[in-house]
Amino acid sequence: MEENGQEKNMTDEEWENRRLCVDGSCIGVIGEDGRCKECGKPYDESLDQASCEAVEREDSVEQDQTDAADGYEDAPDSDDDSDDASDDGWDDRKLCSDGSCIGVIGPDGNCKECGKPYDPDAE
Repeated sequence: MEENGQEKNMTDEEWENRRLCVDGSCIGVIGEDGRCKECGKPYDESLDQASCEAVEREDSVEQDQTDAADGYEDAPDSDDDSDDASDDGWDDRKLCSDGSCIGVIGPDGNCKECGKPYDPDAE
């Protein structure tokens, strides 16, 4: 990567220790002046700490879900090979007849997402 005519290569240590902008919609990193090189926002350590804690919580939840799916610790016991999806009504649901909608038909006969009435002829 070239910047101002000089070639810049980040070492692994520099890469691991960089501080990302605390604005979640910005792709910048914090420069030596304490401001984001991309948007110019000042670095706020308290916001960065809160975002780190949120990421750690998300990682923990994802790991728990992975462990459960892999058959570790909190995974539900399964004595048979039956498909549990049919037990919860997954196979019985009716999708919205509007092809651009992601909703399902509710007990009132209307789509829970867009509100359109179910049209069996549109399938």
